Amino acid sequence: MYAIIKNGGKQYKVVEGDTLQLEKINAEVGSLLKDSKVLLVANGESLEIGTPEVKDAEVVLKVVSHGKGEKVLVYKYKAKKNYRRKQGHRQPYTEVMVESIALNSDKSAE
Repeated sequence: MYAIIKNGGKQYKVVEGDTLQLEKINAEVGSLLKDSKVLLVANGESLEIGTPEVKDAEVVLKVVSHGKGEKVLVYKYKAKKNYRRKQGHRQPYTEVMVESIALNSDKSAE
């Protein structure tokens, strides 16, 4: 079973047990987050596609750690004008682990 979720303006394909780095989220390490912005859920033979989000679908994420990404150097330069600017940037992130993917519409199949 996998799902596609939207977080921080980006889309991620997640499977239970995966770890991924999301945009920084203000949450304690070890806490659980419920992400309801699920765009697609696939369960072997069935496929649920949202318009734009799947109703009653939920992905539970566990916060593993916080950190900063690799340094990106920004260098501005104008020829023949003696203009040079160098700046570094490290994007903060939150590393999460996918605990579970739930599709509550399974109750209708019973």
